[in-house]
Amino acid sequence: MAISKKFYHDHYILLLLTVNVFLFLAVAVFVIVRLSGLHSSSYIVQCRNCSDPTATNKYLVGGVSGLLSFIVFSFIVLTANTALSLKSYNIHRQLAITLLSLGILLQVLTLAVSNALLVLR
Repeated sequence: MAISKKFYHDHYILLLLTVNVFLFLAVAVFVIVRLSGLHSSSYIVQCRNCSDPTATNKYLVGGVSGLLSFIVFSFIVLTANTALSLKSYNIHRQLAITLLSLGILLQVLTLAVSNALLVLR
């Protein structure tokens, strides 16, 4: 119990947790708002071999669930990084900070990839 109390009283940890939660909410709101504006049953959910201009079948089409999986992934990243950093805080504070920072990186990449796929529509 003392470890979690120390964990939640660390100002830098709280800042990183807040940024992670904010990015999760940004991904969720962004994807839902962009999907509500598009009234279609098929969306581009994957872009394969996009660096090769001569490639055929480089866009794969899917349903809404393919894009809603970005929200699920963002939530999994948030919960897993929070749990792992909480467990690793008693080992070393910098390890917990690194885990939360990597979670921020994953959230930003999730936001960028979901934006790129929704702009292709």
